[in-house]
Amino acid sequence: MIPKDTIEQILYYARIDEVVGDFVPLKKRGSNMWGNCPFHNEKSPSFSVSPTKGIYKCFGCGKAGNSVNFVMEIDKKTYPEALRYLAAKYNIHIEEREVTPEELVAQSEKESLRILNTFANKTFQHQLWETDEGKSIGLGYFRQRGFRDDIIKKFELGLSFDDRKGFTKEALKKGYKAEYLVKSGLSIRPERHENVTELTAEHLFDRFAGRVMFPIHGVSGDVLGFGGRILGNTKEVAKYLNSPQSDIYDKSKILYGLYYAKKSIQQEDFCFLVEGYTDVIAMHQAGIENVVASSGTSLTIEQIKLIQRFTNNITILYDGDAAGQKASERGTSLILEEGMNVRVLLFPDNDDPDSFSKKVSPEELKDFIKNNSHDFITYSASRISDEAKRDPIKKTEFIRHIIDNIALIPDSISRNVYIKECSRIVDLDEQVLSLEVNKIRIDKETRKQKDKNKPFNQQQNQTPNVQNESSSPALINPEPPEVVDERQATLDMFDAIERNISRLLLKYGNNLMDIEHYTQEGELATMQISVSEYILFELFHDELNFVNPINQLLLDEFVHQLKDDRIPNEGYFVHHVNPAVSQLAIQLTAEDHNLSENWAEKYGILIEMEGMNIKKTVEQALYIYKDKRLQGMIHELKESLKDNDNFDDVMMTLSEIKKYESFKARVNQLLGRTIVR
Repeated sequence: MIPKDTIEQILYYARIDEVVGDFVPLKKRGSNMWGNCPFHNEKSPSFSVSPTKGIYKCFGCGKAGNSVNFVMEIDKKTYPEALRYLAAKYNIHIEEREVTPEELVAQSEKESLRILNTFANKTFQHQLWETDEGKSIGLGYFRQRGFRDDIIKKFELGLSFDDRKGFTKEALKKGYKAEYLVKSGLSIRPERHENVTELTAEHLFDRFAGRVMFPIHGVSGDVLGFGGRILGNTKEVAKYLNSPQSDIYDKSKILYGLYYAKKSIQQEDFCFLVEGYTDVIAMHQAGIENVVASSGTSLTIEQIKLIQRFTNNITILYDGDAAGQKASERGTSLILEEGMNVRVLLFPDNDDPDSFSKKVSPEELKDFIKNNSHDFITYSASRISDEAKRDPIKKTEFIRHIIDNIALIPDSISRNVYIKECSRIVDLDEQVLSLEVNKIRIDKETRKQKDKNKPFNQQQNQTPNVQNESSSPALINPEPPEVVDERQATLDMFDAIERNISRLLLKYGNNLMDIEHYTQEGELATMQISVSEYILFELFHDELNFVNPINQLLLDEFVHQLKDDRIPNEGYFVHHVNPAVSQLAIQLTAEDHNLSENWAEKYGILIEMEGMNIKKTVEQALYIYKDKRLQGMIHELKESLKDNDNFDDVMMTLSEIKKYESFKARVNQLLGRTIVR
């Protein structure tokens, strides 16, 4: 557990612009900072960061939050994990007891895996630097590869001893559970022990025994997995071995070296993409830090989008062999389709960035990359042989390959620029190329629409198997779509009205308003109470709770604070220790006036100029809510009459309907008076 006062200290010091700035390039515009949203693909910035309010808000996808929420969302961390990350960033010490084996089991699985990987990383580094075997074998290997000690330490490289059970025994001895050793992939359970319930060191062995270790960090620096290289050139086992898929490690969504590269990528506004761990490390040693690798897997869309958080420009630096050429062509297509700018460089004589960097000086390496990286059309043109240029069939294939790539580009201006360049290189009419590109895009869009409609058509044609007793009645006799839509629309309406009341509580809760009341002598008098007290009194007087439980959470917190004679302000809720409360408060604070037009159109909620007459604004919001709730109650009572044959029940229900309709008429009268006056 993290103490409450420590959480408050973390929330106080964690500046939203600094936290977000580690992941997203931000530019100041007015009082806020702006950048491209890291949560969805966009070209023009709609992601706003408010240093004064301590929140972020994307006006494209709607994501909003504070510093803790951002870390949770960007790196898929739990609330405690995000707090620990921020504490480490701001050098805030967290007083926590040593995790016992029992507590380890009780923690979330993701957090347990992260803790275990941290332990493994420290163990492998210790074995490299502090043992005779590590110094002679592990360090000897890295130094032989030409890596300096400072670079080895920077990337936290390590060694796993050539003992098939060494690490497993050590981890179990320290209290880490065998279950998580297996799930993390650090230990392997052979098939013959699949049915064993109480795992011990006898049932497991080390995955990475006898290998030098490359820890794989997430964007925020957590160790999510490992890569291990065998010492020597034994053909019987794989040269490189990676951690398997786990709850925290998905190699298709991770880029090796991004944690060390992200600031440099932002500063340089482009990223080098290489294939292997040692390529990244060698580039850093040569003074080039804006470089990442695809973690031993083919480049994926998720990895490209990860780079896109920091820059829109990628240069592919792959091996010069046939496999490297093929991989670069595939990577080029994926990058273009995401709307990014891509250049390609292939190293000569089957070199890779690691081996080539050892042959030249850092300055020569930088000059070589600068002078030999080309846009994808020029790169493609350089690969066509003289023979192919004279062969119409091969030349057509070459042109088709370029056109296919141009057609992937989503931005029309960029497409036209590349069409013009392609026309110049292949000596073909620009209009012909443009027609071909448009034809490809139309065909692709048509296929996409067909695929999108296919599942729906199939569902329409399927007849439920009513003979199957295990079938759910809800699936056999589903509610009509209009019923489902009506129910959802009702919930959305209540949510919108409740959010408006919550917004008023946050924004004006401390404001005073005059209300009329009768004294004990029966005289009409005026008294002042806070907006928050008035709203809560009105809701509780009519025994109304919010329909949406998240909205009710915020309401309950107001009640709790008012009992102690405190009226919390907007900042209290924005940085609330309950993530659900803070998230709602942030959304309401970020939205504020932005939803006024939609709310007015859909639900009759008028926000403009509300501060000029706060009493009228609050009364209107409450009367609208009461009106809608009464309308819902009346509807439910009328529906209950349809299948009720009991005379007494029917008469009682009709009496209730009449009572509620009388209440509703009174509320409508008050609502009309509030709007008109």
